[in-house]
Amino acid sequence: MKHNNKLKDLGETKLIKIIEEFILKKTNQRLIRDDAFFFSLLDNIDIKGIKSPSLIFNSDMLVSSTDVPHQMNFYQIGRKSILMNMSDLIVKGVNPLGLFISLGLPSSMKLSEFEELINGIIDYNNKFGIKYIGGDLNETQEIIINPSLFGIIESNKIIHRKGMNINDLLVINGRFGLTGVGFDILLNKGGSNDNYKKYSRAINSVLEPVDLGIEGLILSKYDLATASIDSSDGLAKSLKELVISNPEVGIELDFNSDMIDDSAIQYSKEYNIPLEDLVLDAGEEFIHIFSMKPKNYDIAQEMVQSKGGKLLKIGKVISDPNIYIMKDDEKIILSKEGYEHFSNSF
Repeated sequence: MKHNNKLKDLGETKLIKIIEEFILKKTNQRLIRDDAFFFSLLDNIDIKGIKSPSLIFNSDMLVSSTDVPHQMNFYQIGRKSILMNMSDLIVKGVNPLGLFISLGLPSSMKLSEFEELINGIIDYNNKFGIKYIGGDLNETQEIIINPSLFGIIESNKIIHRKGMNINDLLVINGRFGLTGVGFDILLNKGGSNDNYKKYSRAINSVLEPVDLGIEGLILSKYDLATASIDSSDGLAKSLKELVISNPEVGIELDFNSDMIDDSAIQYSKEYNIPLEDLVLDAGEEFIHIFSMKPKNYDIAQEMVQSKGGKLLKIGKVISDPNIYIMKDDEKIILSKEGYEHFSNSF
């Protein structure tokens, strides 16, 4: 088959065969063709030691018109589709075990592009030992990838959104603002790594997000977090979602350099863009936000650092059910909304 062939020249059966061959080559696993997918819990995890096991799953759709800048290559698209779903599990304390995935692809896609996409999916899946179980393939007007990942966890170890208490600390596992810079360069300035070299880390944070941290898994294991949320829709929206889930409390956010990436501070000054826009509204950062009791912070930090992770304090939970930004000795109610589907797009 020629790599410049279009999917319409090949047909569904050949494309499925290509996926099966890639999986066999990369995992030594043959997919079973049937009407449904099968995953043996006993073969893949020791559930005997789990007192009250819960099956946790997530399905977060990637749509090219809203989730993919035109500078992103097909391998990166496939990789991102898995990472964004993994993030929502890990922040709950769940280690992903299995994947089934539905692909909607345009018939005009080249075979070489299809192969890159599939390799991005399989490679990132394999990196974390997630079993590729099966999926569906269909023709669509644009690229639509709908992975469903799942894992198993003891029920009382799940870190829900609800659970914040007054005086809890608010902590994160990465600094905000980097993707805000990357998106502004890619979408508003039409830039690239070639003409914005000093901001290449920011651009790459959009095109190929860094691997997710393991903080959620550690905090879950040792019962050190009271609530959590993934920040992929932006810091502002994530904080509002936490308060919606915990309507009896609010949040004070310390808006300072401790929670902001240096590149965002530099870019804000250089291009006269409000730092709040880069930090609060950007989204797609996959940074994890946790609340925890103050007495648990030091031990949590020690355990996380011992595994190569990090925790940064960014605020606290308060009795007033609002979200306040604490900046330059001012206290301002948060008005930012974060990313919203049907109102924001690429």
